[in-house]
Amino acid sequence: MPIASLFALPGLALTAATLPGTLELAMLTLGGLLPARKVRPTGAPLRFCIVIPAHDEAPGITSCLQGIGQAAPGPHTVSVAVIADNCSDDTAERAQAAGARVLVRNDPERRGKGYALDFAFSILLLENHDVLVVVDADTRVEANFIAELAALFQDGADAAQTRYRVSNPEQSTRARLMHVAWLAFNVLRPRGREYWGWSVGILGSGFALHRRTLEAVPFDAGSIAEDLEYHIRLVQSGRRVRFCDATTVWSPMPATGAVASSQRARWEGGRFRMIREQVPPLMRQVAAGRWKLLEPLLELLLLPLAFHVILLLSALAVPWPPGQVLAACGLGMVGLHVAAALAVGGAGWRDWAALAGAPFYILWKLTLGKRLLASAGKQAAWVRTERSHGDDSA
Repeated sequence: MPIASLFALPGLALTAATLPGTLELAMLTLGGLLPARKVRPTGAPLRFCIVIPAHDEAPGITSCLQGIGQAAPGPHTVSVAVIADNCSDDTAERAQAAGARVLVRNDPERRGKGYALDFAFSILLLENHDVLVVVDADTRVEANFIAELAALFQDGADAAQTRYRVSNPEQSTRARLMHVAWLAFNVLRPRGREYWGWSVGILGSGFALHRRTLEAVPFDAGSIAEDLEYHIRLVQSGRRVRFCDATTVWSPMPATGAVASSQRARWEGGRFRMIREQVPPLMRQVAAGRWKLLEPLLELLLLPLAFHVILLLSALAVPWPPGQVLAACGLGMVGLHVAAALAVGGAGWRDWAALAGAPFYILWKLTLGKRLLASAGKQAAWVRTERSHGDDSA
């Protein structure tokens, strides 16, 4: 029996695992490179409420609030609510001193950002806010933040997500590589989805929801991947998140290996949990003719890029020619995707040079296996990421 025939089954399995992700990358790369459609807003001024979930965020909450205060509101009304969630420090007092309204929540049994947001929305929806915007407590917003979001909601958006980028790429090689990864995940891919008319996703900070959206789809997502969980429910309800490409929120990334490992394990473990829980029902719904759910399904089938590359390299190593050809094409698409992200994100030479460290970054991801499995479990607990307040520059 020829060697190729012996390896046909594992080659076919690896090809089946990587092909949906490669097709997703191709569509998002093409769409992300094409010119964005113009928005022509009309309508009355809007009432915004900026909602900031904060668990022991005393060192950075004042800076965050000052930045929001400097964002030009234009004709729109803006209020700010900080959720002091299970805090053991003086986050609430500092937020109040900075002029924010403070909502105190103490519930040690239900910990996490999703629970905090559900608590706040249940209060704020009883008031007269039109749009509720979620900003993390370590985040800096740009001066046009309110104006650009308002344009999308005046254009009829149900929900919106701004660019979300790393504020401290110069702090370490790992932070620089995260900056590059976020240019792909938080800039190029949402641009691509917006171009094709798909829902762009919720990235955790810098997203906004119209009150009619929250009234129809309550934010009761309690997993450690609450943003991904809630986004899937939005798409299932027939709504989509628009991309606000003209403004950005900035957050620092952990500079040390231990903190970065904890954060990545929580994020990607939560994503693997969503893959396990959401892929089977999404496949059934797509098979039943709900084609708008195809892209969210493909998004879940596209693993985090480092793991997608590992699968492609595995397929390339299996001596089955059809799979090897497709794996080589897939690796080429990954390279094109990263290059397009750097181009669209206006990256500098240090960002391009950082790609030399990508193989080590992939190997580091492999060391997170045990933590990923723990975070992917249904009972995985939310753990706050230690903040890096050393540098908030862009």
